[in-house]
Amino acid sequence: MLSDFLNYIVANNLIKKDQKILAAVSGGIDSMVMAHLFIKAGIKIGIAHCNFCLRGTESDKDEALVKKFSEKNKLPFYSIRFDTQNYAKENGISIQMAARDLRYRWFEDVRKENGYDLVASAHNLNDNVETMLINLTRGTGIAGLTGMKPSAGCIIRPLLFATRKSIEIYCSKNRLRYREDQSNTGTKYTRNKIRHLVIPVFREINPSVEITLNETAGRFREVNEIMDYFITDLSDKLIKHDDKVLNIRIKTLKPFLFNDTIIYELFKPYGITGNTIHDIRSLLSGKTGSSVLTGTHRIIKNRNEILITGLPEDNKCNYIAGNLKELKKAAPLESVTSAEISKEFEIPKDAETACLNFEKIKFPVTIRNWQHGDFFYPLGMKERKKISDYLIDRKYSLPEKEKFLILESDGKIIWLIGERIDDRFKVTPGTKRALIIKARTRQKY
Repeated sequence: MLSDFLNYIVANNLIKKDQKILAAVSGGIDSMVMAHLFIKAGIKIGIAHCNFCLRGTESDKDEALVKKFSEKNKLPFYSIRFDTQNYAKENGISIQMAARDLRYRWFEDVRKENGYDLVASAHNLNDNVETMLINLTRGTGIAGLTGMKPSAGCIIRPLLFATRKSIEIYCSKNRLRYREDQSNTGTKYTRNKIRHLVIPVFREINPSVEITLNETAGRFREVNEIMDYFITDLSDKLIKHDDKVLNIRIKTLKPFLFNDTIIYELFKPYGITGNTIHDIRSLLSGKTGSSVLTGTHRIIKNRNEILITGLPEDNKCNYIAGNLKELKKAAPLESVTSAEISKEFEIPKDAETACLNFEKIKFPVTIRNWQHGDFFYPLGMKERKKISDYLIDRKYSLPEKEKFLILESDGKIIWLIGERIDDRFKVTPGTKRALIIKARTRQKY
């Protein structure tokens, strides 16, 4: 088994020369065999043990066994005790999830603090098959059928090649002591149900079912790589990046509209789950402005396109300037100056600069987010217009609309900042003094 262990490490490029490994050892047969194989292979390791304090004195005996093993083999030993039940309760998660969160967070702390390169977990081939079947039972995409990877970040799984039977044989031949968690023999947990009730039935059909399913997981892994390549290429072709907004033309999605897998994989990075694919379809045929909120993004229908943005930020602005000096300090404004009107004076033409009749402006002035119901008289128009309608006419998308601010004086909107001034505050032939305000780009508000 030692040669298989070393071959698996080399074949999967798990450990480089002179790297130090932190071995996660529970005291169970898998982790004790893994630690012994590391020692026989001459690989530098330290031992990390978590006492989850879930089984009273039994948990303490696990810790004592691992500590004794470490001392006998002159290996660094790290241990910690967790109040797992309380952590699970406080975070509203299962005991199993709590134990997982606690141990991997601690392993990473120990790894960094003590100069280890990798953390080794003792998952074996049977664990891999069980994970695949659990995912299949609960419902999964292709990725869920690939099983565990030999490595993920700083975590390596050098025993994934070994069946539970081969581990038991190695343990017996080398007379290794280990402790059996009695909860593993029951059928309370899903994994144990798969292990003790389902796999034996499969084994009656195929005595080598674990090997067969593990090979199948490998093929799914290869199919998943093909899918990843296809989705990445498709995303590059369909999704356009514009500042912080992603844009997809709806017509480019139509060929894939009823392929759940492709729709799911395309939108998965933006928080869509398998249960909400139908929301995307509804969005495509919905009204402009309709949206789907995920846990991480907002997906919006905007005429003939889909926009993907981050979740709306609470960027409420309500800056009040009592005088010109205070207005110059307003964050959304790049510069504020006043000028006497002369024959040589020229009104700036760019939309991000407002040239206003200073004599008609009353302080204090306010810079704030526009609200539904706000109206102004766009420059050159004698009729008032709601800002919401103005922005629709200008074909701004919902995320773009949300960035607009207004400059207000005495209850009147002076300027839709960076877009258009109010006709009532324009410079006329009789204007003696102008207020010139340059806005920052809306992305910098």
